[in-house]
Amino acid sequence: MGRGLGTSTAQLRSSRTYTTVRRTRKSAQTIAMAALMVIPAMARGEDAAAKPAAGSQAPAAPAPKSIYDRIWGFAKVYNNSDNPWFQELSIVGREQVDAYHFDADQGNADNFVNRRTRIGLKSRMFKTVTVHTEVDLDLEGGEVYSKLTDAYVKWSPDKRLNLTAGKHGAKFTLDGSTSSTSLITIDRSNVANNFWYPDEYVPGVTVNGDVGKWMYNAGIFTAGDQNSEFGDFSGDRFMLLSSGYDLASLLGTDKALVRLDYVYQNPDPHNDFARPNEHVGSLNFQLEKGRWELATDLDASKGYGSQGDMVGGQVMPSVRFFDTWQLVVRYTGISGDDNTIRLVRYENRIVSGRGDEYHEFYIGLNKYFYGHKLKWQTGLQYAEMHDDPHDGGRYQGWGVTTGLRVSW
Repeated sequence: MGRGLGTSTAQLRSSRTYTTVRRTRKSAQTIAMAALMVIPAMARGEDAAAKPAAGSQAPAAPAPKSIYDRIWGFAKVYNNSDNPWFQELSIVGREQVDAYHFDADQGNADNFVNRRTRIGLKSRMFKTVTVHTEVDLDLEGGEVYSKLTDAYVKWSPDKRLNLTAGKHGAKFTLDGSTSSTSLITIDRSNVANNFWYPDEYVPGVTVNGDVGKWMYNAGIFTAGDQNSEFGDFSGDRFMLLSSGYDLASLLGTDKALVRLDYVYQNPDPHNDFARPNEHVGSLNFQLEKGRWELATDLDASKGYGSQGDMVGGQVMPSVRFFDTWQLVVRYTGISGDDNTIRLVRYENRIVSGRGDEYHEFYIGLNKYFYGHKLKWQTGLQYAEMHDDPHDGGRYQGWGVTTGLRVSW
């Protein structure tokens, strides 16, 4: 009897401990959200208080740092450009939370989730060397440590030459070459989800730079076997080549970068850092003129194994207004062989099967409090996917996602 009672008590304590941990994590997320939403109000109040009274003749003085500048300044631990050995050390990271609701003919899904939490260190030394290490954390109830994202050393003697070795981003396709901290939509398009790789950070070596109006990027990466760090290198590898030219001076715009990306992957069943595409090509274009922007991407891939061939693309115009607001519209379309196309993150929680034709229409609204470092994004989308074999890949529905994006 005493033995059975002891086991029951231990189980009860374990259950209480687990419940306490979950409540603590949820409370921490709620407090963080509340604090970050209060910051903009504090900034507006301080700015109003700093304005001189009408008609006053206060002498001109250097503009004081905003509350955002001071808060984000705490992330820079050390900064001394005169030190020949060690110039800078900063705490880097990001916090991204989403609330979403998706309603489709096949079902619905909604939740509040901690989308990304990352923290790390970035340093600059010897004037030309950058060392960056960053980890991804899971605040949704699993193991707190999720994986190593960035872990690389970069040598940059000149803007024309940057040599990077270690685990870092494989940058190709329009959204795949854009950090999640700089996206103007709430998440990457389904083009990136299918043609690019689901794990942005892959062990490898790249060389890139800007030469006049030209840019280039070339690299070789391991493709697997994947784990939370560098993989065990039992898979094969893939090669990335990219080149672009800025036509801004010819078109009279602020930016007009046209870029061609090509990836070749040596087929191997252990290549789980990457999608099973032997060849991927992406022709993308980014145009900026004042408050107007236009981005396009045309993509094609040749799959191997059970992965079929695909063609697709996206068109994404946007406009800024009232200085800190932005309206974004996007169309995404993909066509492929049977059971080839995957759905994006939240759609996939309703339908996990694959299809052969996908269309999405997206409209989004962004509010920038401190540029891309602190912004609120909301996106409304309608999507449908056809599934000719009728084996579980059909999807038709709409969804809305809103979330806070913070990076430092």
